Amino acid sequence: MAHMDVLLCEDIENLGLRGQVVKVRSGYGRNYLLPQKLAIKASAGNKKMLDEQRRLLAKREQQEHLSAQGESEKLQGIELRFDRRVGEHGILFGSVTALDIAEALKERGLPVERRRIALREHIKEVGDYDVTIKLHRDVTPSIKVLVRKEGAAEDVKAEEEVTAAQAAPAADSPRPDNVDAEVSPDGLEAAESVAEATEE
Repeated sequence: MAHMDVLLCEDIENLGLRGQVVKVRSGYGRNYLLPQKLAIKASAGNKKMLDEQRRLLAKREQQEHLSAQGESEKLQGIELRFDRRVGEHGILFGSVTALDIAEALKERGLPVERRRIALREHIKEVGDYDVTIKLHRDVTPSIKVLVRKEGAAEDVKAEEEVTAAQAAPAADSPRPDNVDAEVSPDGLEAAESVAEATEE
């Protein structure tokens, strides 16, 4: 089977990193890598061009790394909540996908490409999930994704209102007449006179 050497212009999983020269099957190189501009053909005749390309790729790599670090700081502490209808055993009727997460981040002013959201499979159950964002091969922050039953927040609020309503009558109920009753000045003087007469 024929092979060819190519210089990778992007990191490609299970193949190599940007700037590396790797050997691939000719069909894969000509039909996919080269047309998609993921690689350029490497040969003895274009060594000078390859060296220049490596220099440009290294510069681009440094810039992207710095940019990714800045984006990572913005993602620190981010929590996304998704409310979904839930069936039996906590299984969602509508799963949470990488596209859902990307759109939720965009709404917060944090645009992230869907392909950078490392979600192996759609989220299909209620729960809390740590989702990794692959901004760069060396910069992979995580965000918290909370999946809740639709209407759960309203149920909790209703329970709190019922509890508060039940507690209110007890707080507003009148005190017995004989508790903390105020004594008039005349009554106080009469009581003192009786006490003095008794002592005599």
